[in-house]
Amino acid sequence: MKLDTRAIRYLTNEDWRVLAAVEQGSKNHEVVPTPLITQIAGLRGGSGVHKCISSLAKVGLIAKVKNARYDGYRLTYGGLDYLALHTHRLRSTIFSLGNQIGVGKESDIYITASPTNRQQVLKLHRLGRISFRSVKANRDYLRNRSTGSWMYLSRLAAQKEFAVMKVLRREGFAVPEPIGWSRHTVVMEFIDSFPLRMVESVPEPGKLYAELMDMIVQLARRGLIHGDFNEFNILIQENTVPAAMDGGEEKVQLRPVLIDFPQAISTNHANAQMYFDRDVGCVKRYFERRFKYEADEDGPFFQDAMKGSVIEQRLDVEVEASGFSRKMAKDLERYVERAEDGVDEAEQADAAEEDEGDVEDEDAEEEGGEAVLPQDPQVDDPKLAEEIGGLSLGDDLAVKPLDRGRDFGLMPLEVPSEPDIAAEKVHSKKKASGWAI
Repeated sequence: MKLDTRAIRYLTNEDWRVLAAVEQGSKNHEVVPTPLITQIAGLRGGSGVHKCISSLAKVGLIAKVKNARYDGYRLTYGGLDYLALHTHRLRSTIFSLGNQIGVGKESDIYITASPTNRQQVLKLHRLGRISFRSVKANRDYLRNRSTGSWMYLSRLAAQKEFAVMKVLRREGFAVPEPIGWSRHTVVMEFIDSFPLRMVESVPEPGKLYAELMDMIVQLARRGLIHGDFNEFNILIQENTVPAAMDGGEEKVQLRPVLIDFPQAISTNHANAQMYFDRDVGCVKRYFERRFKYEADEDGPFFQDAMKGSVIEQRLDVEVEASGFSRKMAKDLERYVERAEDGVDEAEQADAAEEDEGDVEDEDAEEEGGEAVLPQDPQVDDPKLAEEIGGLSLGDDLAVKPLDRGRDFGLMPLEVPSEPDIAAEKVHSKKKASGWAI
């Protein structure tokens, strides 16, 4: 889905409280009952809750579900995006949002800027988008949950990626600097580079090949296996080496940077050797096909890499200790294993249409039919509440000195300082669309 932030500056404090109430109620409800939203939001008098619900539903941040037996709303991915951006804005992590610069199988990448105009990257995890059909048929571990489950797994993926990048950056590995994390989003350093798949030729393919293989081995010795080490997740950064004092020419040095860590696993995993060999094989096949380069020796091998492993320096244990528990890792691993088969483009379009067909606008008339939701609005899914409730939103990573960069269509996310101005703009917008209250 496309991230549209045009409405974010017009949301009032009451709107944010109601939206946060829907998110909190989603911990144990697929569809949050309206009385529960009113109770959690805690607005004085309670009369303004329905007005806020109407405003949020109009811009697609919350939505109704067909054939529900009670009046309630569910949180959409758009609402989750707004909550994450609002948190980053309050932390002064993000000031403005720019163009979309990339899209992955299950993530969207945007360029952003900090309050000091430092260029950053915002990654939004959207698990379940591509492999929707195949995973839905096999995801017994998710019971009958749908929307909340994908948001929960996306949040786990973002938390894991931030934790892995944080320890790898500290240990000197070539990864982007992680700056912030909130819900299903990760803010990281912007690196001016190109993916390896876009590089036509390199001056010394053997040297680059050796650096990539050494990176795989060093990760394994520290207890981690990337799991998706290929040309799509390797960035090539060009660094200019100054000319020597004797009048030599400037040289361009290629520096590989590794990205995308949600599927990273520990070397203690049951299939660790298979994932290690697959990472090695991906690099070998790509260099043979693209650069016509073949290594003189076989390997590296998993057993040889593990000989240099030191227990005290294992990073997988530290990632687990940082708050990403073993239970969270198992939930994410089960999803990744089932998602590897994927679906074709036609199935993706059909799945998207089915998902959109479940949502209707707040003012649309409810259609008759058999209910598909639990009848009791107070007991929906306690297990999901336990899983999501254990997640933390905090991070204490310091931001290093900032620099300026190019323009990527950045638009500020700031909210008008005067509440009356914001309310007036909201009223004018409603009046123009013919539904002013």
